[in-house]
This record gives sequence, C-alpha cells and structure tokens, in this order.
Amino acid sequence: MIIVAGHLVVDPKERGDYLAGCVSVVEQARSASGCLDFTIAADLLDPGRINIFERWESQAAVESFRGSGPDEEQSAAMLSATVAEYDVSATRSLT
Repeated sequence: MIIVAGHLVVDPKERGDYLAGCVSVVEQARSASGCLDFTIAADLLDPGRINIFERWESQAAVESFRGSGPDEEQSAAMLSATVAEYDVSATRSLT
C-alpha cells in the first residue's frame, strides 16, 4: 500500500477557490483503479493550509493515476508544498 500525505500552503483568501478547483481531481481519483482513499481538505486551524491524504493499493496504481500534477493555475497559487509518498508493509485496524 502507498500513502501520499502532506500539505500545501496557499493565500488564505484563495483557499476556497483552490479547493473548489480540486473537486474534479478528487472525483477522478476516487473512481480510479487502486484508489482506496483520496482527500484534499482545508485545515481546521491554519487558514492557508490544505491537507493532502491519499491511500493506494500499489505504486502502479499511483503512477497510473498521476498526470502531470497540478495545473499551472494551481501551481501558481501554492506558496509551498510538503507532500511525500510512504510505502506501507502492514496495517492495524484501530476500530
């Protein structure tokens, strides 16, 4: 399993528009083969932070979904980004 997690920082005044522009990406990801979860969400405390969380069955599934990344408008809106991929070898349910 692959987990992609991290956050983006955008101008707080632009965060709503940025997130609205991500709706179709989330819809596409969630319907993609191998996608277990995909979330792009506003942070509850930091008005400029957008949290990223993705869970995929395999690296091949991630690579199959990934296009060229954010479009030019989204890239221009990002003040910074800290996102990484994690290879997961085991999981434990907490419920």
